[in-house]
Amino acid sequence: MDDDPGFDDFVAEHTDALLRYGYVLTGNPHDAADLVQEALVRLCGAWPRVRRKDNPHSYTRITMARLHISIWRRRRREHLTGDPPERESRETFPPGEELGLWQELAGLPRRQRAVLVLRYYEQLSDAEIAEVLGISPGTVRSQASRGLDKLRSSLSSAPAPNRSMR
Repeated sequence: MDDDPGFDDFVAEHTDALLRYGYVLTGNPHDAADLVQEALVRLCGAWPRVRRKDNPHSYTRITMARLHISIWRRRRREHLTGDPPERESRETFPPGEELGLWQELAGLPRRQRAVLVLRYYEQLSDAEIAEVLGISPGTVRSQASRGLDKLRSSLSSAPAPNRSMR
């Protein structure tokens, strides 16, 4: 793809981790693959500059989060349709995983889900999350609080075997 084999090595080494991160952000393996592909296309264009930085993996994750936010901002408006959408199937969740928390997380509004993923999956601070999502740290805290409240209330009424997220 380019003259520097470092980009090819980076893609080979980090694609699986980026796909997992994309899945947690989007809740859908197909959207996750699209998100990773677009982020890697952008990374390829910026590779000469990014390869000199300390962590191209972080650059790619931040690009993915910003792309995801950009996509859901564009799709923010409700689209009316005559047919109800099909129900989600087990195939959209990791194989062998119980639905429990994954299903509840997928049911949260996109901003709350993104904040919770960045906080607990990526272990970013409130300031870092605010920078990635382009919102204030106070909004990060309120979205995290609301998301956790919804998860707690929905999981407290759910059967015990479905409560784990691996």
